[in-house]
Amino acid sequence: MKENPGKFRRLGTMLDCSRNGVMTVGSVKRWIDLSAMMGNNMLMLYTEDTYEMEGQPYFGYGRGRYTKEELKEIDAYGQSKGVEVMACIQTLAHLNGITRWPAYQPLIDTDDILLAGDERVYELIESMFRTISECFTSRVVNIGMDEAHMIGRGRYYDLHGDADRSEILLDHITRVAQIGKRYGLTMCMWSDMFYRLVVGDYYDSNAPIREDIRSRIPENVELIYWDYYSTDPQRYRDMMESHAKMKPGFWFAGGLWTWAGFTPHNLYSQRASKAALPACVEAGVQDVFLTLWGDNGGETSKFSILPSWFYASELAKGNTDEQQIREKFSQQFGIAWDDFMLLDLPGSPNSWAGEDTVINAEKYLLYNDPFHGLLDSTLRGDEGASYEECGEKLLPLCGHPEWGYLFETQRMLCRVLAIKANLGQRTRAAYTAGDAEALSAVIKEYKTLEERLEDFYGAFSRQWYRENKGQGFEVQDIRLGGLMRRVKHCREMLENYQQGTLERIPELEETLLDLTGKGTDFQKQPVYVNHWQAIATANIL
Repeated sequence: MKENPGKFRRLGTMLDCSRNGVMTVGSVKRWIDLSAMMGNNMLMLYTEDTYEMEGQPYFGYGRGRYTKEELKEIDAYGQSKGVEVMACIQTLAHLNGITRWPAYQPLIDTDDILLAGDERVYELIESMFRTISECFTSRVVNIGMDEAHMIGRGRYYDLHGDADRSEILLDHITRVAQIGKRYGLTMCMWSDMFYRLVVGDYYDSNAPIREDIRSRIPENVELIYWDYYSTDPQRYRDMMESHAKMKPGFWFAGGLWTWAGFTPHNLYSQRASKAALPACVEAGVQDVFLTLWGDNGGETSKFSILPSWFYASELAKGNTDEQQIREKFSQQFGIAWDDFMLLDLPGSPNSWAGEDTVINAEKYLLYNDPFHGLLDSTLRGDEGASYEECGEKLLPLCGHPEWGYLFETQRMLCRVLAIKANLGQRTRAAYTAGDAEALSAVIKEYKTLEERLEDFYGAFSRQWYRENKGQGFEVQDIRLGGLMRRVKHCREMLENYQQGTLERIPELEETLLDLTGKGTDFQKQPVYVNHWQAIATANIL
């Protein structure tokens, strides 16, 4: 690992390779090239079960897991570029991928949480550390441990009865730390469970620091304060002060927003970094990285947040001249800063853009059902025109030799949403009014939408296979394929109704409710809904 030329000992990123989008070795190498170019000196690969382990054939089965050879190749390439590649795994929760297999059922407490205290669990974790030690040069590993909200409340409770859940967590961490120590590893872990178990709220900087917890955090385990949900510098300062009391020498993990649908959120990511990174300098934090999660499908290209990554890297070097940062970006990447930032537009078209919030209209309006319209209550009625404008702005950038494919995907998405954003509203209005002419016009829109969905599918699949392994794309096939068939079905129902072979369409007669449950005052405002299941239907998937 080469020394970071900026304010921190370590500076880098974390790539989520567990939410279906497992980046190819070639893509990770390109990421390492960019890391070195920006002065980053570390990279974490977040792999819940997406790495190969001897004697564990179902661990990561069918999920595009990395082979040992692939991990060694990535590690060696990182070394050649002065970038320390670290394993970032899970040793308690977030192991949903293995829960489907009978081989792992005895090891599960509840949900996606391992059964603390069970020797078979520690045998599995030993296999994890054995693999990491073989494949990675770095002696630092992120062991996870975050968001185990239900620890001790499933099979553990059945076996041992009611217990202090802080004790369960601490005993488990101690066992994991002992195993890691045998392999010469220093461990870092997400810190939230220490706060959640005491006060239930991770971001309560006034949470009492319990001495019985603080004193039992193993010597070879360092804490990671993770926060990407605020643009308030004081919140970061307060939480860092709290973490320093919990255990000095903590890490900080910020966020580059790639997990809110199909579109990046560079603007919000920059504002969060601008608030957080100076606070890290003030607090003397030495190790900093930025996470790129892939929640609910890994739909956003990791490379689409290049401006916010570059921006954070410059801030970390002490460069706060935003105009100079923009100019340097354009020089280094052969594309104007303002042009690359246009990738944000489909997520927050025109006046929807918010500097201090994240919405993901491009995802929920894509999957919002034309008949059921669960998200129609959020719409003003003119969103389609915004997407038409977005698509026109993106068109000239689609020919860029390296990054054009990103703009092509977003442009095709905008062309879909130019029709689909308000299609449900127009459909319901024409049907309710009994307006035959309006209904004919709507049916024509459905036909155009079917063609544009095919174009978007093509662009998105090309983007996916350029960056990721094939495993996981079947989820996109299921979702987008289902959407395409649903749009066709709705069009056919409207045609049958128009021709008199269908007497009525009950779905279009049901009164629409506000999905948020917050009433009329909240309607016609953009929101954040990221789970496909909650967008596409009120029924059971």
